Amino acid sequence: MKKFFRTVDPYIWMTAGTLSISLLMICGLVILIMVNGFGIFWPRKIVEFRLRDDSIVLGEIAKRESIPHKKDAYRTKLKVGNRDVYGMDFRWIDDADIVSQNYPATALVIERREWGNMYSFLKGLKQDDSIKPLDLKDMAPLLKESQSFFKRIRHIEKKEIGNINYHMERCRLELKHLMKLQPSEKVQKNIEDMRARMDNLEKTYKEKEDMLTALYTKAKEKEVVVHLADGTEKTISVFQIIRVCAPNEMGIFSKIGFYLMKFWEFVSDEPREANTEGGIFPAIFGTVMMVLIMSVIAVPLGVLTAVYLKEYASDNIVSRLVRISVSNLAGVPSIVFGVFGLGFFIYLIGGNIDKLFFSEALPTPTFGTGGILWASLTLALLTVPVVVVATEEGLSSVPISIREGSYALGATKIETLWKVVLPQATPGILTGTILAMARAAGEVAPLMITGVVKLAPSLPLDHRFPFLHLERKFMHLGFHIYDVGFQSPNVEAAIPMVYTTTLVLLFTVLVLNLAAILVRNKLKKRYRTTAL
Repeated sequence: MKKFFRTVDPYIWMTAGTLSISLLMICGLVILIMVNGFGIFWPRKIVEFRLRDDSIVLGEIAKRESIPHKKDAYRTKLKVGNRDVYGMDFRWIDDADIVSQNYPATALVIERREWGNMYSFLKGLKQDDSIKPLDLKDMAPLLKESQSFFKRIRHIEKKEIGNINYHMERCRLELKHLMKLQPSEKVQKNIEDMRARMDNLEKTYKEKEDMLTALYTKAKEKEVVVHLADGTEKTISVFQIIRVCAPNEMGIFSKIGFYLMKFWEFVSDEPREANTEGGIFPAIFGTVMMVLIMSVIAVPLGVLTAVYLKEYASDNIVSRLVRISVSNLAGVPSIVFGVFGLGFFIYLIGGNIDKLFFSEALPTPTFGTGGILWASLTLALLTVPVVVVATEEGLSSVPISIREGSYALGATKIETLWKVVLPQATPGILTGTILAMARAAGEVAPLMITGVVKLAPSLPLDHRFPFLHLERKFMHLGFHIYDVGFQSPNVEAAIPMVYTTTLVLLFTVLVLNLAAILVRNKLKKRYRTTAL
């Protein structure tokens, strides 16, 4: 036995076994996320339970499990929706209490802008004191008209009123600046012109407000009447309805079309209902943009550091301390970087920028508060050690003969470094970039105190100059998962959203890494050297 352990075979098998177990755990986790994430948009059948007490319950079967401490006893978790009526989305029902169950063809899922889904039966369109009979096909033109109202309202709120608010804020700051100047005839005229412009903007704002009020009133005129499983009637404004479907009547192709439509809505729309409904596009956009800004900052800084340490710094105690410090930085908890970013970037640099260039806006901070720039800089510091180590390895892999050949042809050290060594080391640099991007995309703790928010009213990129607004707060997929999974007022209903958002985050990181890997492999082929 001692002779056996003196050989390398046991350690090879142990290493291989550990690697296999790790891969299986990772694959299992990814499969679990995929199974729970991909199934959220598939339309499930609506079941109607009649219970022992003669009550009727309608909803989707979410889960079925055995009852603890009861032999051969089971219970069903039913998504009953109708949160505004029942106050909850789910209800546990003992299977022993179920007298009968069926799947009514006319049962509908009504997706609303507020209060989640409603499971009910359509009765008709409310007209004065009467109810006009209505079926699912008749709902299509009503929903189309409602959607046009919604788009018009959103355009006025976000575009037209948003532009007015933007210009009013600019005028307010300009007026504040003019009031600080030395009084003169020209200054007084500019003040009067600015006040007149603000009056015109306020007048336009009031007109848009009146237009919005009229649109809301007109949009909410049409109402439909539905009756719940227990026979209770409820009136719903058509404007509050996003879509209506009858899952029990849908075929496989209809379900596939519905699934694709819901998935596209998820990745392209804004969130609603405290982030538990709607889409996650702002979070996807914020994550990708933050990673790109971080890469633009971290990669040059890490490469320059590695080049100096490898090519110029002599092997003395100072350079050794720098290398040790860089290596130790990789082990510092990320929240420490977040605190440093808050104190140094936001309070010190951002506060001074506000004093120098945005004094009119004070005490409201512009750069002296969390934003995507400071979050990206914080994560750049967090990931620089990874880039430094990978770049040094890449520089070390360049054969000395290539350097000597360059020197023999008369090239200087900087020319050899720029035109020969760095291109050869580019695959190693990109390896560091890939690792840095993967870590930055999943970090949450430092972002929570440097600029990420639950819901960002506007994206950091828009049509207004300077187009890229680095001072704005942003949404992030990692923080979105934390917020929905642990801070949501309706956590139970938000669990499927957690899995789906996690899946999108994994896919986003995969796409970013694949892009860098493709570039790295292309450069490897281009700068491949052969031994002669």
